[in-house]
Parts: sequence; structure tokens; C-alpha cells
Amino acid sequence: MSNLLAAIRPLAWDFLPTITFAILTALHVDVRLATALALGVGVAQVLIVKALKREVALLQWVGLGLALVFGALSMATDDPRFLMAKLTVIYLIIGAVMLKRGWMMRYMPEIAREHGADLVIAWGYVWAGLMALTALGNAVVAVWFSKEWPLFVAVVPLCSKLALFAVHFTSFRLTVARRVRNGAAALQAQPA
Repeated sequence: MSNLLAAIRPLAWDFLPTITFAILTALHVDVRLATALALGVGVAQVLIVKALKREVALLQWVGLGLALVFGALSMATDDPRFLMAKLTVIYLIIGAVMLKRGWMMRYMPEIAREHGADLVIAWGYVWAGLMALTALGNAVVAVWFSKEWPLFVAVVPLCSKLALFAVHFTSFRLTVARRVRNGAAALQAQPA
């Protein structure tokens, strides 16, 4: 369980402004206030990381940039159709960022990077695909089923990510453990 929490923590940190905005929107907080608070969280994150003299991760910069651009447009237009379509664009941009080879390496412990680098790369592309599918689903629901959009947004993105994360984590853990065992067995089988 501690490995699972260790894997989720950096992802939750990277997407904290988005999570903040989604929660506030679900609670029917005014769009402008929700946007301002999400922007504040994003700016505070970057300031904290900089104060700790650490590098700001690419996904954090993307999250902050998207929050700034779409947040400003949301506050200016106060148009719910724009807010619905915004998520499609966000998912496409995040999916495109996730196409960067090896983007998931920073989330993996050393043993996983050592014995599963190929899997990390492959799963990175699977996650990019999920983002593209989520973007498509959001666009379809926003355009043709806009009354159902709040339910879609509250359930489908989160559930699809949790399901993929469970499959990813379990299969990755089992495969790396098998590779470690096979490597140890091969070392023991070698003559001294």
C-alpha cells in the first residue's frame, strides 16, 4: 500500500490545481472564485518548489499554464459551454505532453527504473491514449449530451484513471518483481 501511495502522491501534486478546480466546480462554487482559487494553488505550488530549490516538473508547468489561460478565459466569458469544451483541450494537451518518451520515470522508484524502463515508457503511451479518449468523450458529451455533462465529468475521467492506474500498478509491480526474481535466479545459477 505504501508503494501505491508513493506513486499517487507526485501525480496528485502535479494536478492539484486541476483537482482543486474540479472539486470546487462540483460543489457549485462560483466559476470565477473556483478559477481564482485553482490559480492560487498552482502559483503557490510553483513558488514552494522554487523556494525548495527544486526543478518544477513539466506537468506542473502545463497545469499552471492551462489554469492561467483557460482560467482567464473562463472568468472573462462566464460561458458554461466554454468550460465544458475547455476540458477537451486540456486532456488533449496533457495527452500530448504524455507522449514524451519516459515522462513517467520520475514517478518510479529506482528498482522499477532499473528493471522496468521499457514498461514505464509503454505505460506512458497508454496514459496518453487514455487522455485522448477522455478528450473525445468529453467533446461528445459536451456537444450532444450537455445536460449529462456534469455527471460525466464527475464520474468518467476519475473512474477511468483509477481503473487504468490499478491495472498499470498491478501489472507493472508483478512484472518487475518477476524480472527481479529471474535476475536473482540467473545470478545464483552462474558458476562461481
